[in-house]
Amino acid sequence: MQQLDPKPTDDAVPPEAAPPVAEATAVPAVTLFVCSSCKAADAEPGTPPAGQSLLAATQTEAAGDDTFAVHEVKCLANCKRGLSAALVRTGGWSYVFGDLDAASAPDLVAGARLFTGSTDGLLPWRGRPDALKRGMVARIPPLPSP
Repeated sequence: MQQLDPKPTDDAVPPEAAPPVAEATAVPAVTLFVCSSCKAADAEPGTPPAGQSLLAATQTEAAGDDTFAVHEVKCLANCKRGLSAALVRTGGWSYVFGDLDAASAPDLVAGARLFTGSTDGLLPWRGRPDALKRGMVARIPPLPSP
């Protein structure tokens, strides 16, 4: 078995010259998932899924806001009511929405901001954009605490 030499060598990097360790960034409590595979009901064959447009518009609308995250998801299994998105909160309720379109991006972002500011883990009804009132498919309870 080879013994390691505990003595520093000439090519060792002194601690003060080592690159700084990146601090862990906090994960936002709210995540907005946008289905990128949703197709518009009137879509022409061979055209990109309208969900990709909703995702791009939502990412643009949310740019610079680090209070929540926007992520792509390939399918929310809500095809009869697509375009679809979901709002998920750590320790809070989750919501699935349908009947959206590319113009719904500002409503999704407003809903995510509203959810981020909630103190009880619920997405408040008051102030919720109409697209998120009419289009709610499901409200899913949080996981029980261990």
